[in-house]
Amino acid sequence: MHEILIQLDQSDSILFIPDDHQASHKKRKTLSIIIPAYNEENTIVSILDRISKVHLLNDIRKEIIVVNDCSRDNTHLKITEYILANPDLDIQYFIHEVNRGKGAAIHSGIALASGDYLIVQDADLEYDPREYNTMLKPIVEEHADVVYGTRFIGGKPHRILFFWHSIGNRWLTFFSNMLTGLNLTDMETCYKLFRVDIIKSLDLKEKRFGFEPEVTAKVARIPNARIYEVGISYYGRTFREGKKINWKDGFRALYCILKYKITKGKYRVPIGSTVTYQES
Repeated sequence: MHEILIQLDQSDSILFIPDDHQASHKKRKTLSIIIPAYNEENTIVSILDRISKVHLLNDIRKEIIVVNDCSRDNTHLKITEYILANPDLDIQYFIHEVNRGKGAAIHSGIALASGDYLIVQDADLEYDPREYNTMLKPIVEEHADVVYGTRFIGGKPHRILFFWHSIGNRWLTFFSNMLTGLNLTDMETCYKLFRVDIIKSLDLKEKRFGFEPEVTAKVARIPNARIYEVGISYYGRTFREGKKINWKDGFRALYCILKYKITKGKYRVPIGSTVTYQES
């Protein structure tokens, strides 16, 4: 595949928030980047390269966790070659012996994460890692606990694709908002950034694309959780280019919106402390 690299925008990729003299003595924070990968031999190296070139604000470290969900192509070979060629990068590699789904791959990544913040990064090139800093800013400045990257607001580039997918995403977001009480514009976005203590406190069940409505429903029930949205770009791909989600996943998402409204849980410890989530 002919590789076209996006020129890094320095204003996005290198952004520092000034620390006071006390903050300068604090331990450097780490962003855990979870990459679920299934049959992504054409893009996995490109996305790892793009992540490696991003300089995070406040000199935050990057912990990259790649979860290969039993790919049948050369994804494993590409990943292992990349790790050997880049020993200076903090990359953990985990393999599912059977295909378990994107949600299950995310669960494995969450369990391995040791950072302060966590974001999910698809292994394709639909989402731009340079926007990590845009996502991080509300959390680093202590305004937010969870940040959603929305594809439907802001002036950044968006590839025009799939009318009915767009309508479906908006309707799923609408129904999710009705039952969670939130006012999101893009519940189905891949880019969700969490404080690690929050995402690890959730008892997540969904193994495929139901992860998005499930995690939204459970985050919405955390007392005093501060949820923000920021506009991001979207370089969508077609099914011919490797897109995997389909109409069946849309129905599953709708089912999950209803299911996790009915199946309630509660947090025993408020935001600011270690939180523990229990299903009822």
